[in-house]
Amino acid sequence: MELPQDHVITQSFAGDAEAWVTRGTDILGPHIGMDIGPVTTNFYGDVLKRAKTVFWNGPLGVYEFEKFAAGTNTVAKVLGESNATVIIGGGDVVAAVHKAGVADKMAHISTGGGASLEFIEGKELPGVVALTDK
Repeated sequence: MELPQDHVITQSFAGDAEAWVTRGTDILGPHIGMDIGPVTTNFYGDVLKRAKTVFWNGPLGVYEFEKFAAGTNTVAKVLGESNATVIIGGGDVVAAVHKAGVADKMAHISTGGGASLEFIEGKELPGVVALTDK
């Protein structure tokens, strides 16, 4: 697992808020992390270009605000251009790949984020059990 190396931060949750990029991983004081930073965005893009299978279950920033969408948009576009089998789990990521114009490049899309995680964890899902119960 690779953790972010930098972040885009602000002091208020708003699309037009003034933003700064951290040097390192700390988000101090009254600041809010709104996106991964450019170093992390490039690093994640490089890692994902080599991936064979990706299960993506959450956006990397507040992609609904254009100012804080770079990390999520970049990852979506890298995955859309990759040869990896990409599985999307969760409504926010579904919206993000549609917004980035790469939804048709994904192998599977599910709006059930929590259910997707439980399924790959091996838990029985009530809806699936009901379908197979005779």
